[in-house]
Amino acid sequence: MRYVVGYTPDDRGADAVALASALGRAQHTHLDLVHVVGRHIPHVPLDREGEPLSAVEQELLAAERQGLALVPEGLEARFHVRRAESHAAGLIDAAVEYRAGLIVVGAASSGLFKRYTVGSAANALLHAAPVPVALAPRGYRRTDPITRLTLAVGERTGAEAAIDVALQAAERQGAPLRLVSLVELDAAGDSGEAVNAAHIHAHTVLTAAGRRLPAGHKVSAEVAHGRTIEEAIDDLEWDDGEVMIVGSSRLAEKNKLFIGTTAHKVLRALPVPMVVVPRDYEQVDTVPED
Repeated sequence: MRYVVGYTPDDRGADAVALASALGRAQHTHLDLVHVVGRHIPHVPLDREGEPLSAVEQELLAAERQGLALVPEGLEARFHVRRAESHAAGLIDAAVEYRAGLIVVGAASSGLFKRYTVGSAANALLHAAPVPVALAPRGYRRTDPITRLTLAVGERTGAEAAIDVALQAAERQGAPLRLVSLVELDAAGDSGEAVNAAHIHAHTVLTAAGRRLPAGHKVSAEVAHGRTIEEAIDDLEWDDGEVMIVGSSRLAEKNKLFIGTTAHKVLRALPVPMVVVPRDYEQVDTVPED
C-alpha cells in the first residue's frame, strides 16, 4: 500500500505526515511525501554532492529533510518534488502514477484547533481525486496506530464503496469498526420515524458487515441525532485515535470525489480525521518500486 502525502514545510504538512503515519502503522505502508511546486521552478536534483546550491535548491533540500524527519521509525518514506499547475493537480498525478490507495492532506491553516477549514487545495481534491482523500484536522500530531474506525452509514448511491473501504481498513488495521447513522431532526419531518428508520438501516449494515469481518472482530452500530448534524456529531463519543470514513456525494462522477452538504456539516464539528471515499472506488494494493 502507498499513500501520497501532500507535504508543505509548515504545520499543515506536519498534520498530514502525522495522519498518514498513524493510518499506515498497521499496514506496512510506504509514504510518498509529495511537495508540489509551480512549473516555473526549474528541475532540481537534490542528491548532488560537492556543488554549490541555489536558494531554491536549499529550500527544497530543507523541506525534504524536515518532512522525512517527521516520519516515525519503522515506516518507509520518500520525498518527491512535483511540478504542476496546482497543489491538487500535482497530488492527483502522483497518486495515479504511484497507484496510491490514499491522498493525505492537512486542513487549511485558518481552521480552529482540532477543527477543519477546507482550503482551496483540499476542496479541489474533493472534487477531482480518483482515490480516497484523508483530511487531518489542524494541530493533528498523533502518530500511534488508529484505535477505531467510524463509518457514516448512508443510504444514497455510492455508499457501498465507503463500506468496502471501511471493512478492508478495519481488518488491516485490526481496529474496531463503528457504524454511525446521523439524523438531523430539524430536517427529518417525523423525527421518531426517522430515528427508527436509521436504527433499522444501521443494524442491517451491521449484520452484513459482521459476516464479512473475521470472527471475533469488533463491530458495532449507533444512531446519533440532534437538531443539526453538528449536534449529532457532538452527541457521539470519540477516541483520540479514531478516524471517520464517509462516502462522496451521489452527484459525483464515477470514481471521483464530491463532498456533499452532510459531509460539510460533519467537517464543521468533527474532532477527528475524516476519509472521503469516491463513489464506485475499487482499492488497488501496490508495493513501492525500487
